Amino acid sequence: MHFSVLLMLGICLVPAELKPAKEYLGSPFLQRSFEEARKIVDDAYKYSREESLRRVRRDVVSPHDALRLLKQPRGDTRSAVRSADYMAQTIRLVQEKVHHVHKRSLNATDLLKPEDLQKLAEITGCAARVKAPQCVTTPNLIKYRTITSVCNNLKNPRLGASNTPFTRWLPAEYDDGISEPKGWNRTRKFNNFLLPLVRQVSNNILSTGDAGISNDSVYSHMVTLFGQWNDHDLTFTPFSPSIRSFSNGVNCDESCEHTEPCIPIPLPPGDSRLSFSQCIPAFRSAPACGTGYSALNFGGETNRREQVNALTAFLDLSQVYGSEDKLALTLRNLTDDGGLLRVNTEFRDNGRELLPFHSLQVQMCATRKRVTNDTNAREIPCFIAGDARVDENIGLTSLHTLFLREHNRLARALKRINPHWDSETLYQEARKIMGAYTQLFVFRDYLPHIVGTNAMRRQLGRYPGYNPAVDPSISNVFATAAYRFAHLAVQPIMFRLDTNFRDHPQFPSVPLFKAFFTPWRIAFEGGIDPLLRGLFGSPAKLNTQDHMMVTALRDKLFQFVQHISLDLGSLNMQRARDHGIPGYNAWRRFCGLSQPKNQEELGRVLNNNNLARKLLELYGTPDNIDVWLGGVAEPFAEGGRVGPLFACLIATQFQRIRQGDRLWYENPGVFTQQQKAALSRVTLSSIICENTGIQSVTRDVFSVTSARNRLTACTAAPRLNLDAWRERRCGLGNCFPLNEADVLNGVQSQDLQGNEVIEDLQDDGVVEDLKANEVTDDLRLNGVTDDLRLNGVTDDVQGNEVHISPYLTVLLSDHYFPSN
Repeated sequence: MHFSVLLMLGICLVPAELKPAKEYLGSPFLQRSFEEARKIVDDAYKYSREESLRRVRRDVVSPHDALRLLKQPRGDTRSAVRSADYMAQTIRLVQEKVHHVHKRSLNATDLLKPEDLQKLAEITGCAARVKAPQCVTTPNLIKYRTITSVCNNLKNPRLGASNTPFTRWLPAEYDDGISEPKGWNRTRKFNNFLLPLVRQVSNNILSTGDAGISNDSVYSHMVTLFGQWNDHDLTFTPFSPSIRSFSNGVNCDESCEHTEPCIPIPLPPGDSRLSFSQCIPAFRSAPACGTGYSALNFGGETNRREQVNALTAFLDLSQVYGSEDKLALTLRNLTDDGGLLRVNTEFRDNGRELLPFHSLQVQMCATRKRVTNDTNAREIPCFIAGDARVDENIGLTSLHTLFLREHNRLARALKRINPHWDSETLYQEARKIMGAYTQLFVFRDYLPHIVGTNAMRRQLGRYPGYNPAVDPSISNVFATAAYRFAHLAVQPIMFRLDTNFRDHPQFPSVPLFKAFFTPWRIAFEGGIDPLLRGLFGSPAKLNTQDHMMVTALRDKLFQFVQHISLDLGSLNMQRARDHGIPGYNAWRRFCGLSQPKNQEELGRVLNNNNLARKLLELYGTPDNIDVWLGGVAEPFAEGGRVGPLFACLIATQFQRIRQGDRLWYENPGVFTQQQKAALSRVTLSSIICENTGIQSVTRDVFSVTSARNRLTACTAAPRLNLDAWRERRCGLGNCFPLNEADVLNGVQSQDLQGNEVIEDLQDDGVVEDLKANEVTDDLRLNGVTDDLRLNGVTDDVQGNEVHISPYLTVLLSDHYFPSN
């Protein structure tokens, strides 16, 4: 298959491997171009890594350093990005050299053979990105998720997997139609108007100060932080690892020049920061391998640039477990047979577990001396978890810690009731329960507060069942704009409350800008209990049109020392332009909403004519409004905390996540009816009570305390009844409480070709016919399974060749009747 066709299928989840040096491309010219490109990329990566470490060691980390380090690709994501950079820089050099020789533009097909292009794909590592995964050899594929979520969809194994491109619901809009960010060319007009500088928009619309902010009278600050926590389960867009330009070596943080991968944010006239710099440094998101100018559709239409999502698209708590196999193993306690996650060996929180430390000795979390002005203060490393942003703020860290503890609590409890389970089974079963938790919490408890009653009713009501034709991949507009709505619900304070839900006398609440990258506050300042009380015991900030973003995010983001800090609002809009996200009206059209054409119509949509006037003074037309800004400016949908546009986009994304997930907790066969009933009782309040010293919680931790949502003793909180996971003993040995997932898992073998057996079982209705395991229960009650063992039937069955029925075929397999 031609590589340009393969690229249309997506990115594979296997590490990129360069071909041996002795394997040369057919064209010496292309070979030399590749070798030059590889040196440029490798040198830039090496320089950037060494420079970053130097800055951390010398304690001169700037806010943009912090953001860049936070968004660095790691593991297989880094391999994928490196391959993309090799490919892109090789093509750039080819084009430059061809232009230099011929003084005109030529397509690569005018000079290169198709086999040369195929070899280029192989030697850069891009070909490895599209190699088909082998689902049929994956153990327990039907019962448990893979860490990368590869093979969740058996017909299209890469859908929703980590390190694949974001999907597009509307075509990208780039300055050059292919790769250049919107607004890159400052003279180019969109809809007859120039795009305003994003910092100018931030200054004119978002800059409101903290004095007049309003508290949300309905929802707690847990809504805000849980939203960030959930986002880190679904989206992570890595930057390029290089801090300097590939083409001219310019440092992105020392220049305001537009040169890949630098995408600086210019400061408008009159900006208060102009005395320090002419721009805020920023970096482009890394491209997906073989997109943009390196798409390999030479001689035809070049593909638009796409960006990589390093995480899985499913609600699977990848921020706890990781989205790559190597990281997942690193996070596990492999010295114990209990299926546990690693914990901190130096510190405890009133006897309870804390996250383990990162192994790197040079860390940007060494902020204690600077923040406290105590030169004798002990520094500690960053914590490590399934997502690299675990230390971004201490509220987020507290949620990471809570879910780590719950996994280990579950694993220990499962071991008590099933002492014969091995470490892998305990880990996978606890992880599976945790995945069901997050699906329940998000759909049942969180999303109704966000998208409102109409979107819930239309799109997120009763579970319609799994549909393998639905693509669950995260959309670019969701990751880049819609799910960033909660940035405007962040309080300027990280509240820490005592047992009486008053400001903690010993460890008082912390200004938000002093809560970034401070894991030492958890280790030395009271642990996570005061922080969790602060999340569900304090209100969220209310996003209002005249008080949008707090100063800590707009003017003090990641401000460790006296460097020019970041502006989150500007970054959001600049990121959307980097990704070529269409404007406000294009998305309202996508959602079936009206598209305002002038100030009067926009004023009606926003219910605010003054805001409409200010926006059009900047943008000229509603069509050009950056979708993130337009979305957060809309009045709330009924019962929600976003307007109609973001309610539509968020609901559409979660609708696809649920329907496109073969292992969704409600899908028949994933859990038994008894297990689903037990899971349905659990709330986030339950998890807090089980894993902290907190004695009282609200029933709905996403809502403020009120007469309808009173503080209740933890002794009354519902608990997960694990009896539904207890394995019954039957016959001469242990037997599994067979459910539909076990039936399908039993037929999983290397003999499956193209997953046809699994699909046939599903298509023929075998799963649905089990009816809450009545068939297997009847077999046990009637002694069939015991008789099969006693009469030696299992020994006579070789390779499951006896096909009495789909049920007995599975029952006779080695999976259920071990040979020893």
